[in-house]
Amino acid sequence: MRAFFVQIKCDLGKSYDVATAIADAEIASEIFSTAGEYDLLVKFYLQDGEDIGHFIAQKVQTIAGIRDTFTIVTFKAF
Repeated sequence: MRAFFVQIKCDLGKSYDVATAIADAEIASEIFSTAGEYDLLVKFYLQDGEDIGHFIAQKVQTIAGIRDTFTIVTFKAF
């Protein structure tokens, strides 16, 4: 399994709706609200060999209320 994180910028007033939609879709491991440039930090896992870009484009960026995403690919957990 490969872990990666996505920072999500939501439309104004929509961060809780977006977090709920992600949770309801059961695609994320963890969802955090954050302060700063992005509203949410979401941890995902995919099987090795699965396309992260396709997953983001088809499963994440299609959720209503998402304005922008920033993906952080991880290599090793310590």
